[in-house]
Amino acid sequence: MAKNLFIAFEGIDGSGKSTQVKLLTEKLKNAGHKVYSTFEPTESPIGSIIRNIFNHRIEADHRTIAGLFVADRLDHLLNKTNGILKKLEEGYTVISDRYYFSSYAYQGTHMDMKWVIEANSLSADLLRPDLNIYIDISPEISMKRLNKGRSSMELYETLENLNMVKAKFTEAFELLKFKEKVSIIDGDRLPERIASDIWNEVSKSL
Repeated sequence: MAKNLFIAFEGIDGSGKSTQVKLLTEKLKNAGHKVYSTFEPTESPIGSIIRNIFNHRIEADHRTIAGLFVADRLDHLLNKTNGILKKLEEGYTVISDRYYFSSYAYQGTHMDMKWVIEANSLSADLLRPDLNIYIDISPEISMKRLNKGRSSMELYETLENLNMVKAKFTEAFELLKFKEKVSIIDGDRLPERIASDIWNEVSKSL
């Protein structure tokens, strides 16, 4: 099990991606891998602008948001200090909480999804994940989880929007099924059960 991978986790808000990223990171480290876990939007200045838009501190058009994600993702890949490509070259298995399928689904809900795919084509050409793991939950479960312990909702976090985003994820997976390796995991179960299924999928790639 020496091969280092790039794995992207996808799903609507509240799907449990962050928990599964942590569990997979621990499992891979225990199996002897160097692991670097990361997320989008990043903590870069561009990512910070996106977060301020999501938290309603800044107002921006959906096309602007899509463009910011393109820029943030390219920096995420190419950054000389901690970019994904650099980490892969150093022998790390890289796990990202969100990658370009999130843009296809979230921004593709509010504009032409094919434009969003084309806008992200440079990132896709630079690096496609060895495995995209999509944790599948219903928007109703998503909203229930998001409402727990939250004083305010971010942009996109409405039942109506999440229904559309979920449909766009399905559309994007179908559109790119010959280019991308996607594993769909039932997210409406105990985290340990989900983690076990994810490990089975990752093991195949290793």
